Amino acid sequence: MKENISQALKTLASGETLIYPTDTIWGLGCDATNTEAVENIYKVKNRPDSKSLIILVDGMDMLKKYIGTVPERIERFLDTATRPTTVIYNHPTGLASNVIAGDDTVAIRIVQNDFCKALIREFGKPIVSTSANFSGAPSLSGLHEIDPLLLKQVDYIVNLPAAESKKAASQIIKLNDLGEIEFLRI
Repeated sequence: MKENISQALKTLASGETLIYPTDTIWGLGCDATNTEAVENIYKVKNRPDSKSLIILVDGMDMLKKYIGTVPERIERFLDTATRPTTVIYNHPTGLASNVIAGDDTVAIRIVQNDFCKALIREFGKPIVSTSANFSGAPSLSGLHEIDPLLLKQVDYIVNLPAAESKKAASQIIKLNDLGEIEFLRI
């Protein structure tokens, strides 16, 4: 795993793209603070840049660096969540402008996958996590399922063949105007 983290760190620091296992599905990612790197993700996926991307952080401290105050209701929910949960937060700072939605929100998940957590912790910044597929194609749980044409377009592929991800994407929640948790994807 150390060699994969070392190579992935070089890739991220160079503003390049990578494919890696997450706590949900295999991800296509880059440095979430680098506008050009994020632009490359949209190009690789053939995805309109009007569709938002999910960002991964290693824990609450990193999350607060980009969000500021995390609503207490969200913190309590995340403390008891039994599955990976992405949260839509308002008014992020310090991220690439093209990961922030038009309504000034961003989708962020505190990752639970050991590889991702170690990678993000060593990198010291959040990374993009979008499904490792072309826009509109089904999500994949294994490295062996990823389209070979997509694999050729990224700069580094984390080679952890035993790291099969779950088939399901994360649930997505946000606080609505009444301060209640709203489920956007279950």
